[in-house]
Amino acid sequence: MSDEPFFLTWQAQAGGAATELRGGDGVWMDTGAGRVLDLGALVYQANAGHGHRRIVEAVKAQADALCLAPPNAVYPAKRALAEALLAKAPPGFSKVFFCLGGSDANENAMKIARMVTGRHKCVARYRSYHGATLGASTLSGDWRRAPIEPALPGVVHVMDLDEGVEGTQIPRVLALEEQVGAVFLESVVGANGVLIPPPGYYEAVRAACDAHGALWVADEVLVGFGRTGRYWGFEHWGATPDLISCGKALTGGYGTLGAVLVHERVARVFEEKVLACGLTHYAHPLGVAAALEALRVYDDEGLVAKAAALEAPLKAGLEGLAARVGEAAGAVRGIGALGYLGLDLDEAGLGRLRAALASKRVHVHVKGPRQLRGSGGALVVSPPLCITEAELDEGLGRVAEALDEVVG
Repeated sequence: MSDEPFFLTWQAQAGGAATELRGGDGVWMDTGAGRVLDLGALVYQANAGHGHRRIVEAVKAQADALCLAPPNAVYPAKRALAEALLAKAPPGFSKVFFCLGGSDANENAMKIARMVTGRHKCVARYRSYHGATLGASTLSGDWRRAPIEPALPGVVHVMDLDEGVEGTQIPRVLALEEQVGAVFLESVVGANGVLIPPPGYYEAVRAACDAHGALWVADEVLVGFGRTGRYWGFEHWGATPDLISCGKALTGGYGTLGAVLVHERVARVFEEKVLACGLTHYAHPLGVAAALEALRVYDDEGLVAKAAALEAPLKAGLEGLAARVGEAAGAVRGIGALGYLGLDLDEAGLGRLRAALASKRVHVHVKGPRQLRGSGGALVVSPPLCITEAELDEGLGRVAEALDEVVG
């Protein structure tokens, strides 16, 4: 049995990996093993970095003013956050449904789509991850779906963005498959390989959804709030979804909150029809306070523009790592402050790499064949958006030292 009195997530408990976290500042985490440079933004949520005093103080002030509320309560921060989110959405978005996180956002987006269209089927990619709840896991294409199957009926997966697949299969699938109410797509596939759609991709998805009466749900949980150098990832392609699901960086990691942003053409259905969605901790004041201040920080510190400026040095750094490891290197790709380096390493080699990275005190996401749906592994780099180029260079230098130990 493991030593901790709680479960460790996504792993067998005996010998499971855990980090003793004590605090942090900026791009640095204070751990039981020492000070660690965070090139992963924890699990992609720490866009504003660690120990941000403005967000911490906002949560403290909210706790003093109003620390709990029922789901349908109205209070200033709740209204202000909804207005701030809608101001960042494309024209026509008029309502926000608050929830507990990204998985929950996709779960409720699925419910909304069923109620609006009267259809129970959804389309999603094999190369995808949409969350840990039952419905979100069913949408997902990666290994975390299989352990809970049989899951929800009616989810059709497509090969879009997989190796060797060009364009999109979604128009043809919608033409052949009846009763599809929604298409769920990460705007940029994150944990399953940093897969970036080609030009025209989302315009084709939008046209197909319109032609066949399906809603397009843009999953912005991992890349929303600036990760790609735009506020929302889908903005790179010039098409507008019907719903936007978000979580993670919504609060910068400083609170528990998710949200679904809903276009007016969908929201107006619920003026007369009952919205059969709700949660006890809907728009909990502490999560709302964290999110509202995080959004202000993103604007005041120009973090979206900083992410865009990081794209070139991050890709150049990853290309340098690829040259360093030679034949063990795979593809290099990136967008904004999200980068990918493929590695021809088996599970044993990836295990040695994880240990080497830990010894160099740098946090980066190491992906194996299960996540990537194929052979080999990869590194995914997604630092806090407040990182400087000097800090990025230092972090990639530590990664290079770790790679030298494993591949050199």
